[in-house]
Amino acid sequence: MVVRPLLSLLVNNLDRTMRFWITFLGILLFASTSFAQKFGYVDTEFITSKMPDYAKVQQQIDQNTKTWLSEVEKKKEEVEKLEKEYKLEELLLTEDLKQQRLATIQAKSKEAKAFENQVFGAEGELFKLKQAAYKSILDQISKAIEKVVRAKRLDFIFDKANDGLVLLYTNPVHDYSDYVLEELGLELDPNLVEKTKKQEAQEPKSPKKN
Repeated sequence: MVVRPLLSLLVNNLDRTMRFWITFLGILLFASTSFAQKFGYVDTEFITSKMPDYAKVQQQIDQNTKTWLSEVEKKKEEVEKLEKEYKLEELLLTEDLKQQRLATIQAKSKEAKAFENQVFGAEGELFKLKQAAYKSILDQISKAIEKVVRAKRLDFIFDKANDGLVLLYTNPVHDYSDYVLEELGLELDPNLVEKTKKQEAQEPKSPKKN
């Protein structure tokens, strides 16, 4: 399957350095165990820079971002104005008026922060806009990569546009996750036993020594 790096962006507990070394060691392991496996890499940053659709999408995102930033700034300026007015008039205000003005300032400040988080938060409007806007482009790249993988008979393909290496495609035949689970004593895939038998049957047997 093809992994979509821009959207999935989407969540890993390992830091980039750790991921790089795990990937690098994995490549060395695969290379040392089988010379028949073919590796390749792409640069998605370079690819997207050549796509007219990507430029249009990026322009749309930049325009929306600029508009949202302007709205956030206006709300912050409104709060600052209220704070300055309160400080200038504080000595002239009754206690009740002071409380009312402070409550208004607090409400406006809370509103400004909520709006900023709504737009630029982890899953805010900007994130959703990028997710929707990039989908078509990522689908195009994904399909193109799959065609190249089949045409060139690749087992693994990486993206060098990120810090370290990001695995975009892997031939499922090289997935040994079930075997790792078995070594850890964890729940196994129900098909693992049958899968193991088939693979063992295909492996050449060593001649017996006298």
